Amino acid sequence: MITDVLIEKIIEKQNPTCVGLDTSLDYLPEELRVGVSDFTGAAKAIFAFNRGILESVADLVPAVKVQIAYYEQYGAEGLCAFRDTLVYAREKGLIVIADAKRNDIGATASRYAAAFLGKTPTGDREISAFPSDFLTVNGYLGTDGIAPFVQEGKGDRGIFVLVKTSNPSSGELQNLRLEDGRTVYECMGDMVEAWGTDTVGSYGYSSVGAVVGATYPEEAKILRTRLPHTFFLVPGYGAQGGSAEMLSNCFDGRGLGGIVNNSRGILCAYRKLGGSFDEAARKACLAMKEDLHAVLGEICAK
Repeated sequence: MITDVLIEKIIEKQNPTCVGLDTSLDYLPEELRVGVSDFTGAAKAIFAFNRGILESVADLVPAVKVQIAYYEQYGAEGLCAFRDTLVYAREKGLIVIADAKRNDIGATASRYAAAFLGKTPTGDREISAFPSDFLTVNGYLGTDGIAPFVQEGKGDRGIFVLVKTSNPSSGELQNLRLEDGRTVYECMGDMVEAWGTDTVGSYGYSSVGAVVGATYPEEAKILRTRLPHTFFLVPGYGAQGGSAEMLSNCFDGRGLGGIVNNSRGILCAYRKLGGSFDEAARKACLAMKEDLHAVLGEICAK
């Protein structure tokens, strides 16, 4: 199961940090932006930056999350940089999360699933369009919008379903109460737990995970208790205001159960720390590892 692989990398590196490669051209140092005047130049510069980050931190972190919107803004060339980043991260031995928040039903959902989690037939070959280990999805179309992703993944690939997101207005919908007393996010969490029933691995977590924001620790505590077999992708650390103490509720007593994303805090660390962007990114990853360790302690299998 893919979540077992992720957990083993987390234990090996004693670090539940996910580097968010939400890379915009204006995040790059001036020397990488010189002479860029079109999408082709932007895509090349962004991939060069991503490659430098990956080379610097691959031995420290278990996973990366690549947000497709930051690449789509640069057109087809940007999507090439997105794909190249996914491929290079996997070559470096990292678990790759494609953050595309796909959502549809039936045949359309199955095509999204093939693009990110499977392969697309092209004559006598099948090719991975955007090879990823996990994909973020929006579950608010219900089961027939999720089943194609679960079926395509077959446990060897996984998904993270939006449950309680880190944005300030998430409660406008997600915290509403249903007739049975549950909140909307609790209802979605229960559905995620059920969707993952057949893909629970040796560490007790399924390949159908949940996105649970670090900025809502009380809701995270409820969900951690309610969803014992659901692994969390935790955004909101750092720039969005989430701290290690706030996200501790996302983890179990072994220090397992989640992986914490940090994007700008790592990508733009050179602006705060000085030095080269790749060296600063490494320092930021080490600091985050220490911050998480101070709260979670040793991460173990039992």
